[in-house]
Amino acid sequence: MSDERKPLETSAEKMAPLARLPVFFDLRGKRAVLVGAGQAAEWKRELLEAAGARVEVYAVDAWTPETLRGAAIAVGAFEDDERAAAFAAAARAVGVPVNVVDKPAFCDFAFGAIVNRSPLVIGISTDGAAPVFAQAIRGKLEALLPKGFSAWASAAARWREALKLSGLSIPARRKFWQLFTAHAVANPDAQPTQHEFDRLIAEVKGLGVAVEHGSVTLVGAGPGDPELLTLRAVRALQSADVILFDDLVSRDVLDFARREARKMLVGKTGFGPSCKQDDINALMVSLAKQGKRVVRLKGGDPLIFSRAGEEIAACRAANIAVDVVPGITAAQGAAAKLALPLTDRNHARRLQYITGHAKNGALPDDLDWKMLVDPAATTAIYMPTRTLDALIARALAEGLDPQTPALAISRATRPDQATVTAPIVELGKRLAEAALPGPVLVMLGSVFAAKAMGAAATAEAVSRARRAL
Repeated sequence: MSDERKPLETSAEKMAPLARLPVFFDLRGKRAVLVGAGQAAEWKRELLEAAGARVEVYAVDAWTPETLRGAAIAVGAFEDDERAAAFAAAARAVGVPVNVVDKPAFCDFAFGAIVNRSPLVIGISTDGAAPVFAQAIRGKLEALLPKGFSAWASAAARWREALKLSGLSIPARRKFWQLFTAHAVANPDAQPTQHEFDRLIAEVKGLGVAVEHGSVTLVGAGPGDPELLTLRAVRALQSADVILFDDLVSRDVLDFARREARKMLVGKTGFGPSCKQDDINALMVSLAKQGKRVVRLKGGDPLIFSRAGEEIAACRAANIAVDVVPGITAAQGAAAKLALPLTDRNHARRLQYITGHAKNGALPDDLDWKMLVDPAATTAIYMPTRTLDALIARALAEGLDPQTPALAISRATRPDQATVTAPIVELGKRLAEAALPGPVLVMLGSVFAAKAMGAAATAEAVSRARRAL
């Protein structure tokens, strides 16, 4: 059976059902018919006029079906369903989208709650189920989005045509918008000026031929929980053209990616079928040379036991721009999930990460056993499953206390995270009995003594309860 496999492109998941299709009408200079009076009708009039429509207002008894002909949109405010139904039917008969205030049965569309940073506009709908909830979300978004975004969105509209006439290539223009976005997000309250436009153009031109190539970004996906992604990681995923991801990456993390991005599994599984590293490097470089923004998505942190050095070297050898976005590594994520410190001034003065197997799959022969058996150290062992028994036996022979508290954590930070707690001398047996699914991380050190005592107390309580039955 071959242990080699090729990169596999995964099909994008279909969009989940939508209660409403969010669309944005262009009403500038167009005719809108509003029938009715009162506060609700007046608010709709304000919205329509804010969108640039020419609003014609009619009393409830003053409109006719002919009134609606040629309108871009029709809005009615009626007390009774009979009049509402007649208005909706007349609008539909002449092909005009219609909304009847607070009567969804007669509506072709809904207004929803609005966050206005025009030309940046956000609409929020709950399909009429919870308007108060929609307003609460609007309030949250209002607080998150600086008012200055309006000026930057307006500048983007002004500069788009000038950018086309600048003589920059398509990849260079895309780089301009990346720089523009980063600057706008970092300086939302600054006023965009012609000077800013000229500065961004000069910065892109200063990149020379490098801008014609794409780029590679190594992104840490964290140990599993997608909420542990950094903001930089999310931005990279949302701007990627292609995402090359590992088996260990939680599929929930991919939900943050740009929907249009190609997603290719280039998995490397311990002691199982894997893509060759040289093939991954070649694919990554080839895609970048086509002008693609490539994200190499790795479980945990890309700089810890993930062959990042080889991938960075491949990019630099090909003159491809490469960036690294750190992620939360498994030991940090697992410890946080369990609310356990990795260091403690009374117990552990050093934290060390080691790998459980060498390039040939066996226990590494160059481990510093003196450091590993130090009672004042916390040790995290990555990829430990196949060599754990041998590692424990050697560590005990080198002087490790057999009662050193140890943990084996499966699928750290995910909803199905599971933990086995035991003195290190018993951990291999307990782990085999538990048959935890991968990936598994092992951590040991006196800093985990409280966790071990708690687990022992729980086990004893369960045993007593069973004996009492």
